[in-house]
Parts: sequence; structure tokens; C-alpha cells
Amino acid sequence: MTTQRGSIKGLPKAKYLSSSFLARLNQETNCRVFLQLIRDEACRRLEAEMASVFLWDKGKQELWFPLPENGQYLRLDARLGIAGACVSSGEIMNVNDVQSDDRFFSGIDLHTKRRTRTLLAVPLRTSTGETFGVFEAVNKKGGDFSARDERLAQAFVDEISIPLQRVQWMGQLQHERQQLEEENSNLWKEVEGRFSTQQLIGNSLPMQRLVRVIDQIRDSSVDVLITGENGTGKELVAKAIHYSSPRARHPFVDINCAALPDNLIESELFGIGRGTATGVDARVGKFVQAHKGTLFLDEIGDLGLKAQAKILRVLEERVVVPVGERKSIPINIRVLAATNTDLEEGMKNGTFREDLYYRLKVVHIQTPTLRDISVDIPLLANYFMDRHCQEMDKPRKKIASAAMRRLVECAWPGNMRQLSNEMKRLTVMVRGATIKEDMLDSAIKRTAHSPQNAISLEGKSLPQVLGSIETQIIKDALMACQFNQVRTAEYLGISRQGLIKKINRYHIYVKNLRDEVYESL
Repeated sequence: MTTQRGSIKGLPKAKYLSSSFLARLNQETNCRVFLQLIRDEACRRLEAEMASVFLWDKGKQELWFPLPENGQYLRLDARLGIAGACVSSGEIMNVNDVQSDDRFFSGIDLHTKRRTRTLLAVPLRTSTGETFGVFEAVNKKGGDFSARDERLAQAFVDEISIPLQRVQWMGQLQHERQQLEEENSNLWKEVEGRFSTQQLIGNSLPMQRLVRVIDQIRDSSVDVLITGENGTGKELVAKAIHYSSPRARHPFVDINCAALPDNLIESELFGIGRGTATGVDARVGKFVQAHKGTLFLDEIGDLGLKAQAKILRVLEERVVVPVGERKSIPINIRVLAATNTDLEEGMKNGTFREDLYYRLKVVHIQTPTLRDISVDIPLLANYFMDRHCQEMDKPRKKIASAAMRRLVECAWPGNMRQLSNEMKRLTVMVRGATIKEDMLDSAIKRTAHSPQNAISLEGKSLPQVLGSIETQIIKDALMACQFNQVRTAEYLGISRQGLIKKINRYHIYVKNLRDEVYESL
């Protein structure tokens, strides 16, 4: 084995490649064709079986081939191999017995499925002398690479360096663009997953109906009115509608109408032109920001009549005129409005426009209170507990059965927001692994609500009352578990055979119950 090292700085530069060939290189925009031209010319002049270039990513200390294969770029640790030694030393490497050289990195042979015998590596340099890659010629036909080949390779590299730098910049831009596209795609998947209907936790009949409605309207652009008590997840429903629709990759713009001062409503919603008032800069309104996406008007019931009239006009004409301007801006938006107030009562009192109400209420969604879906409380409580423990890096906590019963019995005036905050408080305050009944907030232990289907005691014996209660509990559990008897038995803490015996004892016709439920969805 012989290894020759050296630079040929003293060699006078001469025009080695033809002007027509260099012109083709400089004009070529297709990276694959560009590299093919270099390979063919280098192999012809150096009588080599193969020739290639690797560019140096100095920040990552990697050599990479500027052409993707199967969507991926070949990237190698610049500290390994003869090419790496060439880049780090800045000297020509001429190795006549590669397989016996300790620096040889066999990974390239595995990738190319070729056995390397001889190798000539020349550093690629910028006009200022900074190394930016390496040129390689592999397997001299009929022998070893000579000193003359070194000079020829150096002359070849000198003339292709500028076109190669252009390819390097193009490759880096393409690689960065690919990374950004992948990151963007992953972020979108994360956002869409976070706000999908899968995040509407619950198996109760009201939650099934809610998810069914969202699924039915997901592909349309109809406006939706969402009503419900505070804390019932109206904004979560709005985001589930948006992120499950074709508008998901476009803006979701939300605005709290109750927080807008009367003198700023128009400029916030419709925008304002530059110089409309002293010191006022142009500002894009929420309607225009939501173009091609969704505008969520939260607490729509708190808007004044003047603002209601202007919103109605925009919804009907689908154009916006910023304050202080005359030119109208066309918009393509879906409007979701939400309120916890009784808009029908507002129409009677003259505080809410009837025409706007019916314009918004193309589809009406009523978010259920926690009292309406008490059967889902164990599922929700554990979900919030697990989420808060994960966010705060705390060990997972278990809710004892007595504490869970108290949670189910609570009236929850603050609905899911109150339940989430209670789970957050317990995550922080309880050091042990189990949440016990006496650890619950005193307000929760004091409040309770009557079951939705209260059992009348009049004219019934105690066994009859207990049987009626147990029948209702089993029916509720079957609906919550979507009539899966294995899950229902686990939910009730009994065996499947025990559940079947109780269903037969109380004459619960599961098929009829299931048909009634799904017909009502």
C-alpha cells in the first residue's frame, strides 16, 4: 500500500475543461444531471470506474451527497473515512490499497455495492481557500492513480468548484425546506390530533350525539351556533369542528366579544385603514385574518345591537369594509358563534337581533353540562388527572372509589372546567399515590345533584326500589360503554356472567334499548 499526500499549489492554473462544458455546468439546474456530467467527465479524464463529490456540513460535521435517494440524503460522519481525512487535513489523499488502510470506511461500499481498491480524494475549496467538500475518484482502470492523476484531479476540481458551490447552496436550501415541511406536517398532525373529536371525552348518549353532529357537518361550511353553560367546552367543540374540516390547514381565529370595548369592536372585527385617526396604523380585522378558515365569535350574546347589525351584513354579503376605507374585501370564512346566554330571551327583550340569530343558527349544538353526563365523570376525572400529572412531571395518582363516588354525586356548577381545576389542585396538593374522599375540596363534598332518572318511592317496597335503581344503573352503564357487555361489567365492577344474570333478572332488553338509543342520535 502506498499513500501519497501533497498539494499542488505551485502548479500554474490552466484552462483544463472546455468553455462549453463549464457553460453547461453553470446553466444546469437539475442536480441529478449536473452530478452526472461531473461524474462522466471525471471518469473519462482520470480513467476511473466511479467519481463523486461530497459536500461538507461544517455545523454537523457531516459529509453529504447532494442528491436524495428515496427522499433521503446520504450523510456520513466527516470524522470517518479517507474522505473525512481529506477534508480535515485539506490535502490530497491517494491510496493504492484502500482495503488495508485503517482510515477506510466500508459503509460507502455497502451503500454502493462496489468494492473499492484505489481511491483519489481531493479537497474542494472556495475562492478564499476554505474547504467545503471533497472530490473522489475510485478504482483506476488498469492500475493505481499516479502523480499526474493528482494534478489532473486538482485542475478538474479547481474549475468545477464554483458551480459546485451553487449546487451546495441549492442542496442546503432544498434540505432545509424538506425539514421545514416535515416539521410543519408533524406540527399540523399534533394540532389536529389535539383538537380532534377524539379529545371530546365521554361515552354517554349526549356525548355520542355531540360527536355525531360534528362528524355530519365536518365537510360543509355551514355556520354553527354553540350554546351551553360556562365550562362545558364550547371552544373545544369549535376547534373540533374546524380541525376536522377541509379548513383545518387555514386559520382558526377566535375573539371574545364580551372583552371588546364598544369603541373598538368595529376596528377589531373589520380592520382599520392607516391614518383614519391621528397616530392610527392600518390593522387587519379578525374577519380578514380568518380568510379561508374559521372565525369563532365567543360570547356573541354580549355584543351590542350596532355591532350585531354590522356582523349580519358581513355574514350575508361576505365582504368586509375596514373602518375609514371604502374598498370592500371579499372573504371566505366559516363562522362559529358561542354563548352561555339565552338568545331567544334576548330577542324577546330586544337585546339580540332575531335576523342575526337565525343567520348564525344554521346548525345548533348544545354542549351538555357535567350533570347531564355524570356517567362520564370517572373517565373525565382520570383523563384530567393523568394529563395534569404528565404536564407537571408528577407520578400518576389513583382516585379511590369513595372519592370517585363523591365526584359523580357533585352538581359541578362550573362543569368540566371546575372538574379539571380540581384534578389540577389534587395533583399539586396530594403527595401520596391515592386521592381519598377527605382530600376533595369542601365545596365538592357539600354539593350533590339528584339522579337524572330519579326513582319514585311511592307505593313500592324496599326491594322494588332497589331493583329499580339497579336497573337504571345497568342501563346507564350499558349506554356509556356503547353496549359492550365486557366493558360494562368492568365499569360496574362485576363479572360478565354476573351482569348477564342481572340483565335477565330485571328483564332489560339490550337490543331494544340499543335500537332506541341509536334511533335518537
